[in-house]
Amino acid sequence: MTNEKALIVESAISLLLLLIQVPATAILFSRLLKGPRRHPPIEPQQPTPELLGKVSIVVPTLNEALRISPLLAGLSQQSYEVREIMVVDSKSSDGTPDLVKASQQKDPRFRVMTDDPLPSGWVGRPWALHNGFLYSSEASQWFLGLDADIQPHPGLVAGLVKTAEAQGYDLVSLSPQFILKYPGECWLQPALLMTLLYRFDPAGINTEQPERVMANGQCFLCRRSVLAAVGGYSSASNSFCDDVTLARNIAIQGYKVGFLDGAKVLKVRMYEGAMETWKEWGRSLDLKDATSRSQLWGDLWLLASVQGLPLLIVLTFLFISPPLSYSPTPPLMLLGLNLFLLVIRFAMLIAIAPSYDRTNAKGSWLFWLSPLADPLAVLRIFLSAFRTPREWRGRKYSAEL
Repeated sequence: MTNEKALIVESAISLLLLLIQVPATAILFSRLLKGPRRHPPIEPQQPTPELLGKVSIVVPTLNEALRISPLLAGLSQQSYEVREIMVVDSKSSDGTPDLVKASQQKDPRFRVMTDDPLPSGWVGRPWALHNGFLYSSEASQWFLGLDADIQPHPGLVAGLVKTAEAQGYDLVSLSPQFILKYPGECWLQPALLMTLLYRFDPAGINTEQPERVMANGQCFLCRRSVLAAVGGYSSASNSFCDDVTLARNIAIQGYKVGFLDGAKVLKVRMYEGAMETWKEWGRSLDLKDATSRSQLWGDLWLLASVQGLPLLIVLTFLFISPPLSYSPTPPLMLLGLNLFLLVIRFAMLIAIAPSYDRTNAKGSWLFWLSPLADPLAVLRIFLSAFRTPREWRGRKYSAEL
């Protein structure tokens, strides 16, 4: 191929990539510009008398003995706004119920129940939460679902409820501060998190479109009356991302749903190492259970355009492509666009740094190189987008789910 023909091919490919990437960049930029308008992070607060007994907490568990102790200790530090703390266990074999019963000896608000057996058509987590809702006190005004791996600060529940009532939310969930420990996860986890940040409005922005609502079931507060009106968790019974599915169903009904920054009131240690993060978290981040097929394809296009391709395109120009002229040709414009996207991506690390606790992490400096893991993170979303999990937290599910 002559040089002239090679330049024509290179220009054509560059033009095609520009047509793919420019609209996606505009969408991303429109979302990032909302950041300065977001609600500030939730602060821990002291309860006041009107909060007395307003909240029932439900925690679903399945073999959580190795990581539930910080949650139990943190919940004991919550004050009189918490009426009861129900741990709904799915026949754990590692002594999880015994740890809860030990906490009950010190704090009578704790109680443990089992949700066995799991009915057909239900995923384990929403089934446990649904049972907890059904057996929780009707005198409570708020239902708070918490995961066993979170570490709540004192004042979490009071601060969350006061914010929800002051802002008029019917449902509000929080993004946590993530605890990192090992080099691989310091590098991979922020790249996977970025797939969410690029697709949705920043935490603290009220999203107007129900289908774009984001939620986090690790800390999920809902008015009891609203949850009763939508049939508890039944509308998310077969969803592996039940938090987002339920939140969007509630938003469709006209209720106000919020997703706020909770880095100052709760931490979470989700997975041990990069491989577990890749396997367990990666297969739910696509949110396909809560997303239409067209929206899923749109999200995949966006992620590929603004997160997956920039690093690969820049490296191609650096090591493979012939030297570029300084005239505004399609290849030069393509390189400029992708350098711009990489600058944005590295700048985002500064914005998300408060969402990570890297105090005791080995290789914590790899956090700042996480943009190099972006192509892998986007690949993980593609791999999971078209596969329905058949096993989750030790439970096996049929192909009919």
